[in-house]
Amino acid sequence: MAKFEICAHRWIHVGEPGFGVAIANDSTYGHDVFQTPRAGGGTCTTVRLTLLRAPLYPDPSADQGRHTLRVSIVPGAGVGDAVRAGYAINLPWRTVRGSRAVAPIVSVSDPGVVVEAVKLAEDRSGDVIMRLYESMGRRTAVTVSAGFDAAGATVTDLLERTPTGSTATQGRDLGLQLRPFELITIRFSASTERRIGR
Repeated sequence: MAKFEICAHRWIHVGEPGFGVAIANDSTYGHDVFQTPRAGGGTCTTVRLTLLRAPLYPDPSADQGRHTLRVSIVPGAGVGDAVRAGYAINLPWRTVRGSRAVAPIVSVSDPGVVVEAVKLAEDRSGDVIMRLYESMGRRTAVTVSAGFDAAGATVTDLLERTPTGSTATQGRDLGLQLRPFELITIRFSASTERRIGR
């Protein structure tokens, strides 16, 4: 109640049992959500997006000029639909022509688990780092699979260090139990063949 605005990157979801609405955006992160009485009884939930702030300090010319903002509304949406709408408007599919289909670099067995980033390890070992999170707010059992030869997979911290007692496996598949909204970093160890071929 003390806030006039909340921040929500990419999407916001307002729902009740059996029905929800998602609002996704590509650049506007301030939202104002409040309830007002409805004529005839009940309440109405209103979501407003802060399009521009234009503060005078520290930059008196901030937010001046022409702006293009994209917003999508998904009626009847659940939280998973909101997550997908947010990614669709911020990271649309890019298609390139090629001589064959390309398999995914990594995959997950549960659609509620989102792969946020895949990159090479900072230590230049040739290992592949993958960051993922549980997006639905529920405990989830998931299998993470590499689409390339990997000697093993280990759960690390965000700085790509392996803590004592970390979950690890041999090969390219790793089974995990995720808590609601948990963020995980996984290191796929480069196979000997990949290290030599670098």
